[in-house]
Amino acid sequence: MIKNRRRFATLSAISAATLALSGCSAEAQRGFLPDSSGVTNHTDSIIGLWTSSWIVLLAVGVLSWGLIAWALIVYRRGKGETGMPVQLRYNMPIETMFTVIPLILVLGFFAFTARDMTAIEAKTENPDVTINVVAKQWSWDFNYVDENVFDSGIQAQFTGAEENVMETLPTLYLPVGKTVEVQLNSRDVIHSFWVVEFLYKKDMFPGRTNYMYFTPEKEGTYVGKCAELCGEYHSMMLFNVKVVSQSEYDAHIASLAARGNVGQLGSEYDRNQNLSKSESTEG
Repeated sequence: MIKNRRRFATLSAISAATLALSGCSAEAQRGFLPDSSGVTNHTDSIIGLWTSSWIVLLAVGVLSWGLIAWALIVYRRGKGETGMPVQLRYNMPIETMFTVIPLILVLGFFAFTARDMTAIEAKTENPDVTINVVAKQWSWDFNYVDENVFDSGIQAQFTGAEENVMETLPTLYLPVGKTVEVQLNSRDVIHSFWVVEFLYKKDMFPGRTNYMYFTPEKEGTYVGKCAELCGEYHSMMLFNVKVVSQSEYDAHIASLAARGNVGQLGSEYDRNQNLSKSESTEG
């Protein structure tokens, strides 16, 4: 019995050390999410909430697994023993603990999630940039509302040269450090606007406008995709997001105007023309 307990203690120590060492990696420290630290004004809080949650739950899991293993070893039937072992019933302290601790965890997760969601969903008054993103099977239209220009895209073109796919995608340009309001609409079915490194997505419904508010804080090119199954070519409904300097953003706007993309792509191209006026406004 003593030998087995020592063996169990050794295995437990090795497991704990492995978990501790794995937590030193950059991937583990951000909860195995994409490297999104500082990409927008929301990503750090999302990473913090997610990482804290999985660390707490992993600790609960390790404790639970350890207690199960301990019970299996310590209370297993010994050689020569027969019949049922002594049963432990109606232990009020243990039953109270098993009720109170999960309740505290659930309330804690709810409180921190509600806090961060409130901040993420908070409306930005007088944003620096307003973009109307329109989803369609199976690509994207981008209306730059303040500048009165637009860009219309087609779905990903797979020509056999894998490295060229991203170059064929519609690209949304955003100026770094500016507050952004994104208006989300759909021309046909339910889609979902998801920029992977932004760690946030929002559904897009026909006849309804949803909104996202954020500030891009790190220049770079980010991958976007539809996150709602929307038909045969859903997997090809991709786009790029380029966060650039103000001068590069202005140059892109000027290039759209020079190509004749002046004005806004409106609901006249929607497939759902049977929606009433009340259904075509914000829900």
